[in-house]
Parts: sequence; C-alpha cells; structure tokens
Amino acid sequence: MSGQVEVGGPTSLAVNYRTTLADVPETPESSDDVFSEDEMEALRGTPPEIVIANHVFHLLELAAIHLSATPPQLPEAQITIDAVTGVMEAVGDRLGEPSGILSEALAQIQLAYVRVASTE
Repeated sequence: MSGQVEVGGPTSLAVNYRTTLADVPETPESSDDVFSEDEMEALRGTPPEIVIANHVFHLLELAAIHLSATPPQLPEAQITIDAVTGVMEAVGDRLGEPSGILSEALAQIQLAYVRVASTE
C-alpha cells in the first residue's frame, strides 16, 4: 500500500455498508442475499488490511463512547478494548500504514480506561 491511508473516513467501507447484521437472513443462500453487486465489487477490490483497519478504528471509537458515558460504561468499554487488543496482537504490523496509528490509539484508550476506572 502506498500513499496515505484514511482510516474511518467518509469512504470507509465500515461506514458505507447499507446492510447491517439485522438485515442478514439467518441462512443466506448466497452473498447476493447480503450485499449488492456494487458492495461485493468494492469489497473484492479493497485490501483486507484496509477493511480490518477501518473496523478496528470504529471499535476504538466505540470504546471511547462507552468511557465518556455518564456514568462510564466500563464493562462495555473493556470488552471493546479487549477485542481490539486481540485483533492488534493477531495482525497488527500486517495492517501496513495504519498499524502504528491504531497501536497508538489503542494505548491511549487503554490509558483512558485506567484513568476513568480509577475514579469510579
């Protein structure tokens, strides 16, 4: 991947899906039941590193939302942080350019969790 990678931006596949899990039938007969042909082509043409990085970015945002709630939603933030930690441990450096940014963001949200939890 060359050039600058925008994680979680307006062209992010993670935010442009028109289909949600609530829309997926219990037993889809094919991927056509879930995604439009344009969505399938976009997914095929997008490196998995970008899709994964976008999802990790959104999970980090979700953790921040739970931490900033009044009162903070610590269990919800913790499971989200744990999920991101697992993904980053499994594939971290293989995500390419976004890897460093996501690792730093994870460290920041972990620090924020500790700060918030210590005041509760």
